Amino acid sequence: MRIEQLRQRLRALGAKPGHEQRVLRAWTQVRSFDQRHSRAEDFFPLDLRKALPGLVAELEELARVRSEHPGEDGSARLLVELADGQTVESVLLPRDGVCVSTQVGCAVGCLFCMTGRDGLLRQLGSAEIVAQVVLARRRRPVRKVVFMGMGEPAHNLDNVLEALDLLGSEGGIGHKNLVFSTVGDRRVFERLPEGRVKPALALSLHTSDADLRARLLPKAPRIDPAELVELGERYARTTGYPIQYQWTLLAGVNDSDAELEAIARLLAGKYAMMNFIPYNTGEGMDFNRPSRERAEAMARYLHRRGILTKLRDSAGQDIDGGCGQLRARAASMTRIA
Repeated sequence: MRIEQLRQRLRALGAKPGHEQRVLRAWTQVRSFDQRHSRAEDFFPLDLRKALPGLVAELEELARVRSEHPGEDGSARLLVELADGQTVESVLLPRDGVCVSTQVGCAVGCLFCMTGRDGLLRQLGSAEIVAQVVLARRRRPVRKVVFMGMGEPAHNLDNVLEALDLLGSEGGIGHKNLVFSTVGDRRVFERLPEGRVKPALALSLHTSDADLRARLLPKAPRIDPAELVELGERYARTTGYPIQYQWTLLAGVNDSDAELEAIARLLAGKYAMMNFIPYNTGEGMDFNRPSRERAEAMARYLHRRGILTKLRDSAGQDIDGGCGQLRARAASMTRIA
């Protein structure tokens, strides 16, 4: 289901703009639809009141938690079942955040990512994306939403933009706390500035070497890392939010001194921060994370060069919950059964 379809259904049931807003706010902010204490003029039209229980039940069917896997860091990985039986992953993050998926599978095929092994199975509708935030809010407060789960948001742009618009309005999430993560696609830089909700942007860089990037991200758009940084810088200056560059640290692949020098050159003077994320080891994957000492040394070096750098852990490392791993294990168990 797309959010625009939901809006059209509400209007067909007689909803005025205020009624539509009230329903969407109640859903996204996990509020009661009960109107017994409302002012008389705020009551819903009769057709909408009659249809509301069925509509609420339909929204609840969009996404359900199949299993929950708490991590020692305060996070929790959710295996989320959609109405058609497909599954995606969401992550409840420490400090009131949630990471949501935008596709079942992914077409980019990053060599270090479990999600892309089976390719793209289908797109998520915008309402399915928002439903993951609703699930999270039923468990804990959510003030930040990052689009960094399964899938490439730029490959499902219309649905992701609809979800962003709703979350940044009726959903009550501050625009800078909506983080659109992408490997880089020129359409992103064209369309994000046009929306009324302009999210923060996270760009998955992973290397400064265009040839190595093409090997690691075989189906990502061919954008030279230097051009990607320039596109990001323009967006950062337009929105006033720094670009978050994502760099999955792969031992012996992209953790060299030469890469550090290249990062320092690329990001010098840019409105940006670098997020180093040590690789979350997955079964059957041919990569390893560097030592903690090496990762910390890399972050310190960039700090000395004037680049704001954070060393982050992928949430749920203690449960081998890297993106796609829960879904892969569940699929494997289903085949065995």
